Amino acid sequence: MHNIRNFCIIAHIDHGKSTLADRLLEFTKTVPEGYRHQLLDDMDLERERGITIKSHAIQMEYKYKNKEYKLNLIDTPGHVDFSYEVSRSIAACEGALLVVDCTKSVQAQTISNLYLALKKNLFIIPILNKIDLSESRSEDVIEEIIELVKCKSEDIISVSAKNGFGIKEVLDKIVTHIPPPNGDNKAPLQAMIFDSFYNSFTGVIAYFKVKNGFIQKGQKLLFMSTEKIYYAYEIGILKLKRISKNKIEAGDVGYIVSGIKNTYEVKVGDTITDAKNPALKSISGFEEVKPMIFASVYPVTYDKYEELRSAMERLQLNDAALTFSSESSPALGFGFHCGFLGILHMEVVKERLEREYGITVIITIPNVSYKVFMKKKSNQVIIVNNPSDFPEMEKIQKIEEPYVLVSVLTKENYIGNVISLCIGKRGNIIGDQHYLTSSRIKVTFEIPLSEIIFDFYDKLKTISKGYATFDYYFLDYRNSDLKKITVLINHQKVDALSLLVHKEKAFFIARKICKELAILIPKHQFSIPIQVSISGKIIARETIKSLRKNVTAKCYGGDISRKRKLLEKQKKGKKKMRQIGKVEIPSSTFVNFLKIKN
Repeated sequence: MHNIRNFCIIAHIDHGKSTLADRLLEFTKTVPEGYRHQLLDDMDLERERGITIKSHAIQMEYKYKNKEYKLNLIDTPGHVDFSYEVSRSIAACEGALLVVDCTKSVQAQTISNLYLALKKNLFIIPILNKIDLSESRSEDVIEEIIELVKCKSEDIISVSAKNGFGIKEVLDKIVTHIPPPNGDNKAPLQAMIFDSFYNSFTGVIAYFKVKNGFIQKGQKLLFMSTEKIYYAYEIGILKLKRISKNKIEAGDVGYIVSGIKNTYEVKVGDTITDAKNPALKSISGFEEVKPMIFASVYPVTYDKYEELRSAMERLQLNDAALTFSSESSPALGFGFHCGFLGILHMEVVKERLEREYGITVIITIPNVSYKVFMKKKSNQVIIVNNPSDFPEMEKIQKIEEPYVLVSVLTKENYIGNVISLCIGKRGNIIGDQHYLTSSRIKVTFEIPLSEIIFDFYDKLKTISKGYATFDYYFLDYRNSDLKKITVLINHQKVDALSLLVHKEKAFFIARKICKELAILIPKHQFSIPIQVSISGKIIARETIKSLRKNVTAKCYGGDISRKRKLLEKQKKGKKKMRQIGKVEIPSSTFVNFLKIKN
């Protein structure tokens, strides 16, 4: 155990975290030089977007002063939407590499993940990356790191992950400064699951870190949160490939194959113990994930529902932050109401369903979770995650919506634009502005979550010319004056197009929705009325005119009564069709509807 080091890498998107991991693996000869860039980012989606979505674990061996050390790297995502992945990875480590791009300086999400690591008492090794670039601002960034970590300038390691400069110093410091794991091989087994995925041949494969005791091949194990008992058919360590072992002791990281076929029986953060001699309590820190936004997912074709269910279950195993439950819609059929940590998380889930499972899906407009207090004497409180479940206004006593604390880091030149944006989003500035350096400012706001889940990030980048970053976390629920917008197409309510908005913006958004839907929905053989109501009162209407067939084209002359007879017949047919006809809403309408609100 004294020769084991467990660590993770904390960095903002595009600060060189994956490249640094590549160099560490090459230097320790875990993989051959030039093997593959972004080795730990094994999804095409990760490579295309340049972000880490899933945490990954890999073991390296490094010799320092004639002594062999096992270094377990547990890679972490950098985006705020994957903070749950980060928290699980951090819980399995004793140290962290804080990587900062010297051309871009410290970012808001870097600070957020750093605080998670400090809360778990991880030893922090600050690293200044990309020092070989001509636009490097090393001196200014070093000042920011010193202010952030409270370290000395000589504690910061300057590296170029791309060229391999400074990698040896990083490895030496991991060995000498990150403490070995605390644990007792003789105590009852306690192992924490920090990741898992589904394999069609072996079932669920769980990644774990042993805190106390040891795991042996063939051992009878108890999963404490689900109280399920399984055998350890295969255990081993994680290198470039999984390597089978007979025993894994306290402090080490490995994987387990137990023949588990039901994905819901394995939870990330759960504790594994010995079934015959169980531990008295599980490892602290296991929390059920709390989604921040909600949206419904439907298959484009109805017959894909069961395939979508299977895909969602397997994806949830690999993405513990995803939650879902079955629901149905008259317009879209059977689907699932899902909880996500943010818009990027929602987009990634949609992409993974289509790429990894071959299922094309429709995602409805996202909403946040509201608390609705009813007027009954019992003071009943309803949690509303879907606008279609919103009760009638006359039955409601008050409504509360979630607020978040938003921290924005930007240059001094753009602070006015940032404040204007946040106030326009119903935000309140909190405290004084904090200068990280002479030109970098941190400002904090309290903003309703519903205001930042759509276009806040894009607008923030636009007004700051790319120099602003933000991070947020949940505060509490507060009173709010909300209105429900309902869309009726051909006099039928379409729940998938309902949404809740603040009273100040309700009328403007309702009119905009009505006009845009009249463009997005194609013409039919009959005219289609589109109506938008606010709290039951219709305030906007547009009509999509019918496709017109010239039924009198075959009449080349003769009495006018012949033409009138044909036109009357067509008029009756259209009236009948309007009564029994069904409006086909293409999937592209629901995709484009996400943009209307902005």
